[in-house]
Amino acid sequence: MGRNVTVVLIDPAGDPIGVLPPFHVEVPWWPGATEIVDAVRERHGAEITVLRLIRTEPGPSHGGRVTYLASTDKPVDDAAPLTADDVPELADHPLRAPWARPGGPEEILAWARERMAAAGRPVLGVVQERTWNLSAIWRLETAAGPTWLKVVPPFFAHEPAVLTWLHRAVPGRAPVPLVAEPGRVIMDRVSGDDRHDAPADERLPMVRSLVRIQAAALGALDELRAHAVPSLDLADLKLAAIDVIDRRGGEASRRAVGEPPADALAALDRLIDGLDDRVAAIAACGVPTTLTHGDFHAGNVRVAAGAAPVILDWGDSVLTHPGFDLLRIREGLPGDGADAATSAWSAEWRAAVPGCDPERAVDLLGPLAELRNAVMYAGFLDGIEPSEWPYHARDVLPPLLAAANLAGVPG
Repeated sequence: MGRNVTVVLIDPAGDPIGVLPPFHVEVPWWPGATEIVDAVRERHGAEITVLRLIRTEPGPSHGGRVTYLASTDKPVDDAAPLTADDVPELADHPLRAPWARPGGPEEILAWARERMAAAGRPVLGVVQERTWNLSAIWRLETAAGPTWLKVVPPFFAHEPAVLTWLHRAVPGRAPVPLVAEPGRVIMDRVSGDDRHDAPADERLPMVRSLVRIQAAALGALDELRAHAVPSLDLADLKLAAIDVIDRRGGEASRRAVGEPPADALAALDRLIDGLDDRVAAIAACGVPTTLTHGDFHAGNVRVAAGAAPVILDWGDSVLTHPGFDLLRIREGLPGDGADAATSAWSAEWRAAVPGCDPERAVDLLGPLAELRNAVMYAGFLDGIEPSEWPYHARDVLPPLLAAANLAGVPG
């Protein structure tokens, strides 16, 4: 499917240069920047840095016609003058990410070069990999192999601290941070392959590895809180869910998807009314709050032969019920595969906390997991500028509808 890409160019000071003729790239995912940078280099002989998404056609959050803003420090002969329709909103926005602002990538990369030189691994080359509202990623080439620079928004600023704790407490289970500051981290290369469509038998070691991390985190919750890792108490989830339901996910979601039907709203009301009892029943199961990954799908796990699974992308990490992670890793598995994952997870938790009832907790958590997803995506929309809403505008209402569908499940 790919993307049909238009690039609007500005200079590092933010002044408009022009617009390039549209071109096609095979990779459909909107955050992907490498293909765009390479295409402009090949077609126009220009070096650009993709700053941000500025326009999409209505549709899913990948493929289609997409327009980006990019910066370059030299004139581009093939750039046509900007028409009134081409000129994006160039005024700054308070929620704009630093890497999406003119001059922002240059400052970030200068910081990275300085810190890597001080660490004894000078940067020899830079490749822009990704830019969107949740992160900017560059590959930094060094004589000792590639490293990865990741910069995240304020609501993910705890990720470098989490990686630092993981490296110290459970080495080998997460990327190694070479340089870490709030909101910025440079990670060493992780060998292996991402396992997006891993079958059930491959997911069982992932589940066991995560629970061992989470059991280790039980003794470090105060330290993690001190590093601003957010907490999501299940009782607090009720208030957040009520807010999202009342807003229907916010303006972006209403415009993209529309209102949920009346019967779904009635089911959500029933779910909310019974939430205190459900939360109390979950607490009685005895599985404790701990560090959760927050987006524990198999694509966020890298596996190399003979090595433990390495869990990537800890930006969504939060202190809450670990059953949320199990429900995420089970997605897409057939019934017996999901049951095997639950059995593996439950065995690990019974070993870590004798007397707990993990299976019962998981049975009760399903509707709360969907409410949590809706709350999370609504939070993304609240934390990003409107031009980037298309990334998440369609993500809020589906979990609300799923929670409504589960509302009748006995707990």
